[in-house]
Amino acid sequence: MIVYPAIDLKNGKCVRLYKGDMDNDIVYNENPGAQALEWAKAGFSWIHVVDLDGAISGKPVNRDAVHAILDASDVPVQLGGGIRNLEQIEAWLSEGISRVILGTVAVRNPDLVKQACHEFPGQIAVSIDARRGKVAVEGWVKESDMQAFELARIFEDVGVSAIIYTDIERDGTGKGLNMISTIALAQTTSIPVIASGGVGSLEDLHLVCESEEYGVQGVIIGKALYDGSINPADVLNIIAGGQ
Repeated sequence: MIVYPAIDLKNGKCVRLYKGDMDNDIVYNENPGAQALEWAKAGFSWIHVVDLDGAISGKPVNRDAVHAILDASDVPVQLGGGIRNLEQIEAWLSEGISRVILGTVAVRNPDLVKQACHEFPGQIAVSIDARRGKVAVEGWVKESDMQAFELARIFEDVGVSAIIYTDIERDGTGKGLNMISTIALAQTTSIPVIASGGVGSLEDLHLVCESEEYGVQGVIIGKALYDGSINPADVLNIIAGGQ
């Protein structure tokens, strides 16, 4: 299991939203680079970054903040939010991003995702963000008619390195992951699934560990790390096989 501490960027700052609502945010750190260094020093092997403003505008917005994160540590970073074409993908990868996450464009232009996987093998992930089972796009502002499992099946055997599945209704709530939907999605595809949305306790991490046999191979933690509900040392202990 890989645990990805989250850095969500809004107006250049590290924030957490409640159920994806851009008007319902809490600023946890005004220095994204310092936050990335904190996660790196804690011992995490990856950092998950989302350009929230970019997701809504359809183009990268928090570029300076992302570069501050990259400059702060050598921990690999996966980045999503507003990345909608091959030029942007290539640019981010050349600038140091280890894996690009495609969300809205995966729904609107799946052929671009397939092309990206061909041109940048092992460096493309797909974000499936769902509200009541339906995939949401453009920073979760709009809802499509597509079911999460339908989108996952489109990318079977094209080289997608991971699917990040977020239950929007749980994101930022701390009420626990929607493991039923996450496992159900993982069982429809051979692509590794990363669980996201609602982590509130170490029990959530144990559930992810128990779900690895179904294809759930990682989890993203945001608010629970920032507000102290979960201690990084305890997370790493679980990863190492402790209790």
